[in-house]
Amino acid sequence: MMKFLPGLFLSCITLCVYSQAPVKKLEAVKVAIPPKVDGVLDDEIWKNIPIATGFIENNPVAGRHEKPEERTEVKIIYDNTAIYVAARMYETSAKKVANELTARDQIANDDFFGVILDTYLDGLNGTGFYVTAAGVQFDAKYVPTSGGGGNEDATWNGVWESKVKINDDGWTAEFKIPYSALRFGKKDIQTWGLNMIRRRQSVQAQLFWNEIDPKKNGLMNQEGQLTGLKSITPPLRLAFYPYFSTYVNNYPYNTPGIKNTTNSVNGGMDVKYGINQSFTLDVTLVPDFGQVQSDNKILNLTPFEVKYTENRPFFTEGTELFNKGNLFYSRRIGGQPINYSAAYSNLKTGESVSSNPVETRLLNATKLSGRLSNGLGIGVFNAVTSAANAVVEDAAGNHRLVQTSPLTNYNILVLDQNLKNNSDIALINTNVNRFGKDYSADVGGIVFNLNNKPNSYNLTGYGMMSNLLYTNKPTSTGFNYEIGGGKTQGNFTWSFYQDFVDDKYNPNDLGILSFNNYFNHTLNLNYFDYKAGKYFNQWGIFSSTLYSRRYKESAYQNLNINAGAYLRYKNNWQSNININHNLEGNDFYEPRVAGRYFRTAEENNISMNLNTTTSSRLHGGIYYMYRLYNRFSGHGSDAEVYYTYRVSNHFSFGQDVIYSPRHNSTGFSTLDTLNNNPVFARRNIQTLENIFNIKYTFNNVMGLSFRLRHYWSKLNNQQYFDLATNGELTNLTSANFNQDNDQNYNVWNIDMIYLWEFSPGSEISVAWKSSSLTNTTLARYGYFNNFDNTLNQPKNNNFSFKILYYIDYQNLKKKSKNKL
Repeated sequence: MMKFLPGLFLSCITLCVYSQAPVKKLEAVKVAIPPKVDGVLDDEIWKNIPIATGFIENNPVAGRHEKPEERTEVKIIYDNTAIYVAARMYETSAKKVANELTARDQIANDDFFGVILDTYLDGLNGTGFYVTAAGVQFDAKYVPTSGGGGNEDATWNGVWESKVKINDDGWTAEFKIPYSALRFGKKDIQTWGLNMIRRRQSVQAQLFWNEIDPKKNGLMNQEGQLTGLKSITPPLRLAFYPYFSTYVNNYPYNTPGIKNTTNSVNGGMDVKYGINQSFTLDVTLVPDFGQVQSDNKILNLTPFEVKYTENRPFFTEGTELFNKGNLFYSRRIGGQPINYSAAYSNLKTGESVSSNPVETRLLNATKLSGRLSNGLGIGVFNAVTSAANAVVEDAAGNHRLVQTSPLTNYNILVLDQNLKNNSDIALINTNVNRFGKDYSADVGGIVFNLNNKPNSYNLTGYGMMSNLLYTNKPTSTGFNYEIGGGKTQGNFTWSFYQDFVDDKYNPNDLGILSFNNYFNHTLNLNYFDYKAGKYFNQWGIFSSTLYSRRYKESAYQNLNINAGAYLRYKNNWQSNININHNLEGNDFYEPRVAGRYFRTAEENNISMNLNTTTSSRLHGGIYYMYRLYNRFSGHGSDAEVYYTYRVSNHFSFGQDVIYSPRHNSTGFSTLDTLNNNPVFARRNIQTLENIFNIKYTFNNVMGLSFRLRHYWSKLNNQQYFDLATNGELTNLTSANFNQDNDQNYNVWNIDMIYLWEFSPGSEISVAWKSSSLTNTTLARYGYFNNFDNTLNQPKNNNFSFKILYYIDYQNLKKKSKNKL
C-alpha cells in the first residue's frame, strides 16, 4: 500500500537552484491574548490582521494562479510563547474537500495546508508543519543535499497544536507552534523565511504562497519572508519521554528445558534538552525498539549485504546533519556482532552452539545538534553497545562463552558551514572504538556543495579517508572521492560525476559500502517541459551513462546506458518508460574469490509503469520490466501490481504484489572445496512478494494498522560450470561440492499495531507481531503448495504493550506557579 508523505508531493521541486523572482513578504502581528485554537477562526484577535493570499500552482500546471472562488487566505500572529496561524481554504463545495483519516505523519486522500519556517533565513534549512482536512498532523525538517537540491526528513516530530473545520465554502485550519518546537536566535527584530503550501486533492493540485519554479532547483531558496517578529525569546527547551513496556513471546520449541513462552518488562526514557537557542541534546536511556516494523528480508544471491530500512525512531529523527557524506548507516548500531560466525569456529567434538545473539544490545545513545547564527551547524553523536557472547555447550552440559562482539562505542562529529549562494561545506568524522578487544575504525573527510551567484550551475563533491586500526597488524588506510557538477536551472539540465574508491577504503563499521576498488564516470542529461499542452500537463526525457573501471587492476568493468521518458497526462495519471543497455563486462565481485572475475553477458531491459490519481476511491498502478540476457537464451521479468481501496474515510485496504521470474540466469553457486574454485550455475529463479495492508483509523489520534508480508523465492540449478581464469564459464571438471544446493526461501511477517496519541507527544501502543523464516533445499513445489506449507511452519508470536508519556518542563513550571 502506498503511503504519501509530503516528500512525494515536493519531489518535483528538488532539482535546480535560487529564484530571482520577487520575494513575497507577510507581516506577523504581536498580540497579548492568544486565540483559542479550535479551527473556527472567529476570535476577535484575527480581525484586521494582514492576509497572505495569491497562491501559485506548482503541480500539475506550474505557474497557474488560484481562482478567486478557490483562493487561500492566511494570517499569522505571535506572542511570547508561540506562533499562531489561521488559514482559510476556499472551495465551491464542501464535497471537494478530501479528508481521509490516517495515522500521524501519513497522507492519503487528503487536502492539506502547511507552513515552512526558515528561522535563520539561510535559504537552506527549514521546519515544516502541516495538517490535513481530517485534522491529521505531519511535520518535517528540510536540509540541503549535494547537487544543490533539498532533502525532506519526515521522521522528525514536533509537539504543536492544530485544529480544522470543514464548512460549506471549504475548510479552515488553526495552528499553535510553540517556540519550543523551533530553533532561532536572540535578535530583537527578526525576519524568518516563510512559505506556505496547499494541496487540493480533488484536482491533484499543489500550490505555494511564494512561487516554486520547477525549473529552479530547491525549496527553501525559493521562500518568502515573515517580518515583524520583535522581542521573542527562545524558551528553555526541556522535555522528558519516559516509557514502560511489557512483552510476551511464544515460539513452539517443544523442547525439554526451553520455555515456549517468555515475558519481559522494560522501562527507560528519552530526554530532549535545549542547551541554548541553537543546540538540542537528545538522549535515549535503555531504549526499547520492539514495536518497529519487521524487516523486509529477502533471499540474497548477491555478494553484498542487504541494506535494510532504519525504523527505530531515535535513529531516524533529527539525524540530517549526521547523514552528510553517506558515512552513517545506523543499523550498524545494535546490529549483528562483528564476529558472529566465530561461535561456530573451533568447536570441539560433541560441542554445539546453544545460544548466539543476532544483535548487540544498545545501552544508550546521545545526539547533540544545532546551528549557530553565523550558519555553522554542529552535530555530535555517541552510542554504546554492550558485549555479545555466544554460549557453546558440550554433551555433558558444560558451557563456555565465545565473545562475538566487545563493548563498542560509536561516535560522529559534523561541522557544516552555510555559505553564500545557497552553498555549504562540511567536515565529518566517524569513529568506532572497541577498546583494544578488536580492531577500531575511523573515517573522515570533507563534503562541499557550491553554486554560482545566479544559482544556475553547481559544483559538488566529497573526499574521504578510512583507517582500520588493528591490534596485531598495521593500520589499513583507504581513500574515496567524488567530484561533479553541471547545469541546474532551466528545462534542460545536465550533470557529470567522477567517483574514485581505492581497494582499501572501508567505511562499513558505521557506514555501508557494497564494494570498493573502482573508478566511475557518470553523465546525466535531462529535459523537462512544465507547460501544460494538449495531451500532457508535464513531460520529460532523460538519459544516463555510467562507465566503470577497476582501480587497482585498471581493468574495464561495465558500461551502462539508460534512457527514458516521464509523462503526466491531462487526467493526472503518470507513467514512465525506460530502456536500459548493459554491455559485456567483468564482474570482480560475483566469484567471491579475490583475484577472480566473471565475464558478464550483454543485457537489455525495457520497463514501463502507470500510476492512477490518488483522488479515486480505487487507485494504484502497474509496473513491468522485461530482461534479456545474451547467454543461454536467458530472460526474465519483473511485474508489480499495487492498489489501495478506500472504503470510507476511516477504513481502507491495499495490496502490493511483485513477481520476478528468471529463466537461464547465471551466477555464483558455491565453491569447489578442493581447490577453492568458484562454481557457477545456470538456474531458474522465481520470486513472489505479497504485501497486504489494512488500516482503520478511529479519529485523528487513534488508529489500527495490519500488515502481512509473505516473501517466497525458489532457486533451481539446471547446470554447473567451472569459472576459468579468463572469466568464462567452462564444463565442470570436478564435483567437490554439495550439488544439492537448490533453495526454497520463505519469510512470513504480520505486524498489527493499535496506536493512540492520548495527548500531544504521548501515546499508548499495543502490538502483535508474528513471523517465521524457512530456508531449505526442497525447491520442487509451486507457489500454492509452498504457501500451504508455510502456514503450517512454527511461528514466533510476540505481544507487547507500551506507554510513552511526554513531559514538558515549561508546563510543569506553569503548574507549579499556579499551585503557589
